[in-house]
Formats: sequence, structure tokens, C-alpha cells
Amino acid sequence: MTQKTQHGNAVGIVYSASLSALGTTAYDVRHALTQKQSCLTARQDLLLEQSCLVGAYTGALTNTVFDEQLQRLDCRNLRLAITALQQIEDQIRAYTQQFPSHRLAIIVGTSTSGIADNEEALHQYFSGESRLPISYQKQEMNSLAQGLKQYLNWHGVAYTISTACSSSTKAFAAGQRLLNADLADAVLVGGVDTLCKLTLNGFYSLDSLAHDICRPCGVDRDGINIGEAASLFLLSKEATPVMLLGAGESMDAWHISAPHPEGRGAQQAMQKALHNAGVTAQQIDYLNLHGTATPQNDAMEIKAVRQVFGSNQVNLSSTKHQTGHCLGAAGALEAFICQQVLLDQSWLPLHQFGEIDPELADQRYVQNVEVTQPIRYAMSNSFAFGGSNISLIFGSLSV
Repeated sequence: MTQKTQHGNAVGIVYSASLSALGTTAYDVRHALTQKQSCLTARQDLLLEQSCLVGAYTGALTNTVFDEQLQRLDCRNLRLAITALQQIEDQIRAYTQQFPSHRLAIIVGTSTSGIADNEEALHQYFSGESRLPISYQKQEMNSLAQGLKQYLNWHGVAYTISTACSSSTKAFAAGQRLLNADLADAVLVGGVDTLCKLTLNGFYSLDSLAHDICRPCGVDRDGINIGEAASLFLLSKEATPVMLLGAGESMDAWHISAPHPEGRGAQQAMQKALHNAGVTAQQIDYLNLHGTATPQNDAMEIKAVRQVFGSNQVNLSSTKHQTGHCLGAAGALEAFICQQVLLDQSWLPLHQFGEIDPELADQRYVQNVEVTQPIRYAMSNSFAFGGSNISLIFGSLSV
């Protein structure tokens, strides 16, 4: 049943699940983000003759036998998504029985899709093994949404957003709009991305990979670690303990891979999110930074934070030193982190422990896990290649 809240366009997070380098449960997430031990692992198989640190999901994937239709889309990306979904599948199926199937929608984000599954086949193909079958269908961007739709046997809108690192964050905004337009009764949103050689080598060619564990806003920051994750959420108009209050989107289109140096797009996204959520900057209790640990991104994001929050210092941290940058799934994973913070009310994710860049050191980076006052509102930032920016604001109704 729909319940009214003071935030008119707010939608509720009915169920959620997340798999990443942090683990598989809310307890795992809290434990990983409140301790110094790194969650990243060294991999030898992703870069040519070189090791790299990545945020890898090391748990088992579902062994569900797919029907013929799903087999055409079968890949690690889809199996990671369904493994996450199965954590809350029974609850979702029970909850959505009250709605017509055509009113159940799916909007998810990804940037890699099933590319990794074709990489070895393509390598062998171009080496002369032309008889090897290569299924391009599994690496089409929309295969993720269509695969989930077929698995759930839903008949509503289903599509995938692929705007690089803002993909899954934009899925939240799109899901909220769908519900508020009364085009759906429940929307499965989130993001899934899996490790693949294409993205690792792409960032390596841009000289954007960190040589060690990434250091967001650190004086010695030199790039990112890549990660993988699957985070899924069922949204509805029902009031729940944690609500998605609002989203703010912008497009600065400054450069194909670099953000606007003054953070104009980032600033606009945060201000629009505040406006759409009906809260002020002074009310935000925690900000999850995009915080990639590249020199340009961190510098522009802190400039934008100064412009939006002014002298009101907000508790903030980047969690990518523990998760890696999960690309199209990053925003959904960080939304899950914000949700857990708001549900628990006893902790905040620690920022990395290295020395902060003196030019960025005027902020309140989280260095103490314990919370001394209630956390009612949390903001999460995602900024992508091409200047595709978005901020989300979540609120706790129980505080």
C-alpha cells in the first residue's frame, strides 16, 4: 500500500542484495568498510605479463540450469546478477504477486555486459581458429535486463543503461521516474559489472591504473583499481525504512574522459539532487564520494563539494579503496552501502588511511567508524566519462 511521506516523489527500497569484494551480506559490508585490511586481490591474468590489484567477487556463482532462451545470454555477468537476485528472489516473488506482470519493470546498468566471456574465443578466432562459435548476444548491453526479465518472467518495461560509471546510479533515477509516472508498480533497479581484460587494459593504456591500493584524495594518488559487483534493489511507492528521496543529473560534456576541472557538472548534479529530494546541504549527514583516486577526478569533486556544502563540513569518504571501481555497477554498490549506513545508524565507511592531499585536506574525511549522532540523509555521487553526472539522496524514516 502506498504511504505518503514529506518527500513527495520519494520511493521505497523494499528489498536489496549486493555481491562484491566486500562480501555477500550487510555484516560483510560493515566489517570490510570499518577495518584497514584491504579487500583487493592480486590478479595475474588480466594485464599482459603484469599483476594488478582488483576488487574481485570470490564467492560461488549460481549453478541454476538456464532454459534455451536464457542460455543464449549466459555469461558471468548475468550469473553474478542472478546470484545476487537469488538472495532476495523469494521475497520479491511474494511481494510482486499483488501486481500485474506487465506493471513490473527492470532498469539496470552495466558497462561490460558479457564481454569477458567472449574475450578468449575472440583471441582464438583471430589466431586462426575460425570455427569457434562466438555469441555476440551475451555481450549486448541489454542482455542483462532481458536476461533478468526472462528469469523472473515479468512483462513490463526492461532496459539497460550504459553511461560508463554512472550507469547503475541512473537506473535508480529512471526507476523513480517510472514509479512516479505510474507506469509501474515495482521496479528492479541496480547494476552489474564483471572483470574483463578489455576494461583493465583500456585504463592501463590511459595510465589510469593505480600501482598499489588506490588512495582517493591522497597526496600520492595515481589512479584506480577496477572491481566487480552486482547490486539489486526492488523499488516501489511504499514507505520503507530507507527511501530514495531524489536524484540530480547533469551533463558537462567537457572531455571524453576527463571531468570539468572546476567540477561544474558535479556541482549541478548535487544541487539538483538536493532540490528534488527536498532537503538542504546542511541536512546531509554522510556523502559517499565518487572518489576514484585519479588526480583530476578527486580535485574537481572536492571543489564541487566546497561549492555545494560551503563551510558546513559533511562526513565524507570514498569506498573504492576497498571495492575497486566497479564501473557500471559502482553507483548501485555505493547505494547499497548508503542504505546499510542508514539502516544501522552506528557506523560510517572509513576513508583511506594514507596522507590526504594538502589541497584537498579541508574536508571531514571519515577516520572514526563510530557515529555520534543520527544519520538521516546520505548522498552518493557518480561521475562518468563524457561528463555524465548523477547524485542520489537516501533518507531514513526511522530517525
